[in-house]
Amino acid sequence: MVYKFRVILDAEEDIFRDIAILEDDTLEDLHNAIVNAFGFDGTETGSFFTCEDDWTWNEEDEIPMFDTGDVPGEMKTMADFKLNDLLHRDSTKMVYVYDFFSMWTFFVELAAIEEKEDGETYPTLLFSHGELPAEAATSGFRGADVSNDDIYGDFEDEFDEDDMDMFDGDDSFEDFGYEENWN
Repeated sequence: MVYKFRVILDAEEDIFRDIAILEDDTLEDLHNAIVNAFGFDGTETGSFFTCEDDWTWNEEDEIPMFDTGDVPGEMKTMADFKLNDLLHRDSTKMVYVYDFFSMWTFFVELAAIEEKEDGETYPTLLFSHGELPAEAATSGFRGADVSNDDIYGDFEDEFDEDDMDMFDGDDSFEDFGYEENWN
């Protein structure tokens, strides 16, 4: 059987590639097909991430290109997984990240499972839409950098830690005798 994937770049613009690949090819073969379809030079590494369920893109388990575990051979890599081991009619989504410095992020979805066509070589690029931008960017759907966001915005008050001493010695609060819960 042939798996047909739509691989969508995480960007504001619509940029995607449709790729056909054999079901018993590995994730490493799919990695190479994606790299070629988007015109990367292939000198960077990448990882696939399984998704929790078929309705979201929430990442679950990482499948790297190389074994990065503490014990050699302990971690399974892309070459260890055939496509039909992970992807089928009930599980159609993965996230793929290429070049961990630039963080090119792709949503990979199994769109169809069809019979192999005689005379066709796989993997093959079926359709290409949009130009790859010069730099990786995110749509904000996944991978947006929110680490510098101030969750309190411009909120400022006139109180500091010393102002909290105003509650010391205030006997207006009733003591319920639950000191053991506060230790």
